Amino acid sequence: MSLPVLIIGRSGSGKTFSLKNFQPGEIGIISVEKGRLPFRSELKPIRIPKYENSADINTYAQANAAKYSWIERTIQKAKAPSIAIDDSQYLLANELFDRSGEKGYDKFTDMAKNFRNLIHFVNELEDDNKIVYFLHHTEPDSDGREKCKTIGKMLDEKLCVEGCFDIVIYCQDHEFYTQGNGMSSAKSPEGMFDLKIPNDLKAVDQAIREYYGMERGNNT
Repeated sequence: MSLPVLIIGRSGSGKTFSLKNFQPGEIGIISVEKGRLPFRSELKPIRIPKYENSADINTYAQANAAKYSWIERTIQKAKAPSIAIDDSQYLLANELFDRSGEKGYDKFTDMAKNFRNLIHFVNELEDDNKIVYFLHHTEPDSDGREKCKTIGKMLDEKLCVEGCFDIVIYCQDHEFYTQGNGMSSAKSPEGMFDLKIPNDLKAVDQAIREYYGMERGNNT
């Protein structure tokens, strides 16, 4: 199975910047909201296609479902051993704005299912050497800890997004925290990382692959 990894943090904390040390061919970047990287690089993010004007797409619900399907196909076909979805919370936020004119709660159920199904797709993908990083914004929970930012109560109360991941890394001030330590929902397997490490996702990728005996990609 492939491995989903959650990288969480506030905007500007250094999540996207952590991709800097990757070289082309080592990682594919799916850009949900932005088209440029915050550093000079030969890495080329790809944008999710817009489906609103397609003759086959008649509603915003269908358009957003098509975006998730495109992401799944892109992950499955990617030659790079690692994929980053940057920033994955905009999959939820953009669908909320797209469907803001719809009445009722069905749209919130759809949003939660779409996002949950994407995580499950990665978990069930039969590629033992593929890692998919979800770069995701945070928000404080009722205790003041930083948690994965979501839309509505379904993902928080019925699912708990972090529970779908074996590895959750919290980014703050351009540093990675690999365990909760009372300030976030971060977690990682015993002995995989030190508590605080540089926000270098390539180094994280190498540590994960070594820990689980996964194959390394080109130049890693």
